[in-house]
Amino acid sequence: MKWYDICNRISLLLHALVSAAGYFLIEAISRHSFTEAWDFMTGRPLVFAYNAALIFTSSLIVYLFRRRCFIRVLLVMFWLLLGIINGVILATRVTPFTGPDLHLLTDGMALLEKYLPKWGVIVALIVLGLFALTLLALIVKGPKFKGKLKYRWNIPLVLAGFVLFAGVTQLALEKRVLSNYFGNIAFAYEDYGYPYCLGVTIFDTGISCPRDYSEKEIKRIEKTEENLPETREGEYPNIIFLQLESFFDPELVNYLEISEDPIPNFRKLMKEYTSGYYKVPSVGAGTANTEFESITGMSLRYFGPGEYPYKSILKETTCESAPYVLGELGYSSHAIHNNEANFYGRRSIFPNLGFDTFTSAEYMPEEDDKNPLGWTRDRVLTDEILKCLDSTEDQPDYVYTISVQGHGAYPEEPELEEHEITVTGSPTASKNNQWEYYVNQIHEMDNFVKELTDRLEDYPEDVVLVMYGDHLPTMGLTVEDVDNKYLFQTQYVMWDNFGLEKKDVNLAAYQMAAEVLDRVGIHEGTVFRYHQARRNTKNYQVDLETLQYDLLYGEQHSYEGENPFKRTKMRLGLYDVTLDGVSLVSAWDHTYRITGTNFTPSSQVKLNGEWYDTIYVNPTTLMISGTELEDFDRLSVVQRSNSSTRKALSKSYDRSCYMLFDENKWKLPTEDN
Repeated sequence: MKWYDICNRISLLLHALVSAAGYFLIEAISRHSFTEAWDFMTGRPLVFAYNAALIFTSSLIVYLFRRRCFIRVLLVMFWLLLGIINGVILATRVTPFTGPDLHLLTDGMALLEKYLPKWGVIVALIVLGLFALTLLALIVKGPKFKGKLKYRWNIPLVLAGFVLFAGVTQLALEKRVLSNYFGNIAFAYEDYGYPYCLGVTIFDTGISCPRDYSEKEIKRIEKTEENLPETREGEYPNIIFLQLESFFDPELVNYLEISEDPIPNFRKLMKEYTSGYYKVPSVGAGTANTEFESITGMSLRYFGPGEYPYKSILKETTCESAPYVLGELGYSSHAIHNNEANFYGRRSIFPNLGFDTFTSAEYMPEEDDKNPLGWTRDRVLTDEILKCLDSTEDQPDYVYTISVQGHGAYPEEPELEEHEITVTGSPTASKNNQWEYYVNQIHEMDNFVKELTDRLEDYPEDVVLVMYGDHLPTMGLTVEDVDNKYLFQTQYVMWDNFGLEKKDVNLAAYQMAAEVLDRVGIHEGTVFRYHQARRNTKNYQVDLETLQYDLLYGEQHSYEGENPFKRTKMRLGLYDVTLDGVSLVSAWDHTYRITGTNFTPSSQVKLNGEWYDTIYVNPTTLMISGTELEDFDRLSVVQRSNSSTRKALSKSYDRSCYMLFDENKWKLPTEDN
């Protein structure tokens, strides 16, 4: 108790020291390195001091309680737990722990199983148990502050501390010590510290209400579009967007020496068809945000720093988009992605964007065509795109395709046994290895571009194909490293098979859909019409912000006060799986052949409601073994997620192991009968 009393007298000093030490530990865990945490502390001391002050300020609430020891330990555990969560997440993905990820904490076991191996789950549960026991012990036997709580002084002083910290925050933003715009959220966390960035992503979200927002203002904006022509009548072309993962021209990097042109086909198309630079909202990551802008026509610059609408507003509401707008003209809308359906939550978000179908890697028979890092190669997408076009006979299609082959993180050690292109010029051997791996991946992607355009050239329907990179690769590039002196842009080409005029123009991702629709004579959609009428005019950005606020967060005056877009009943995959038969192959080891249609490597058998190890043979055959099927066993085939949570994606396709017919029991057929 004597030591407790002494600590209470110098508690503010101890608070400051513990806050600084605790914050250093948090950064070390997040960066997976004490050395990098030290470099951050010494290299950006003002940012480090600010984040330590944030933790210190949050701890001032202990002066409002008698059980100060308990509250102090609780706060220490809270911040430490946040640091551990971020460190664990960054071990398996590029994007750090953000505000929208907080909903994961409500399903603790799912979070542990997704990001930790089995032994890690056990360790995590032990640590959480120790935390809980420590807190319980402090509640029962922990010391209490014996002095009189002077609330008339403590409350104003604590509030003054928070007000002072708010002032420091504003000053830090004005002096550019901090930033409230995150072009790359992973880099922002490294530059501005985990506590600050996490707080920003929690509290600064959505679009703020513009000062002049009103129904009158929305009507004024709509009147500026009166010069647009009417949408032409007749048949419309198929429209395909191909978003190429981390794809850009590496010859723009001025220090690289590349043995041959890695993207000759894309470069040739740029010379022959409409092309230009493609301004994207992020660098090195943020695929879903480039995707959001390209599908909806909305700009991310008005949302919160580092915000992913897929993780925030689109989980709550539908949003005007190309699928909804084109659906009114008779289009069928398809999404394709050669990665798992749950990546960025697309499985649940795409119905709020109006898609009719979504073909993810789990629905592709070529899913096992992987590159050395385990990402599915993009060449599997050619057939999937053609399948979407062939799936509708009398209506045009809108197909949004998201590739994954170029995804990082790129290996620092040589990964490719054979490669066509060599790369030198980087400052280190490890960086050369990363660039060489990346360049050879996009070279394969460039070959896929040629294969796709060759197939579409002779397609019997008109097609517009827009291809572009979603962002620059995660290579630590600076503006001095690239010839175009800008990191927030890739390149695009607008290819077609019916003779559109070449018209080179640089565009932002949120302007592309409007440009494509304008080129084919379609002038529909609140946002698309706005871009077509107002691009490069006075107050273009100001009015766009007002319009976006109205559609997503305001009174929706553009829709007469009611959102007209209903969540679609999107189907996963173009065609249903069928389960046609089960036959005994070997009675010795109880091996059975399951026949049907549209099986993929993600098709898995459920036996009496339990998952069963399944061997994928081909799109019509699966195999199981190790158990004897008995009377009235229920066997199902289900498409299962590729994520670590391994959730079911489709309904069950069932077949009873014994069938009844005319009151006679027919056993499973064998190879002989």
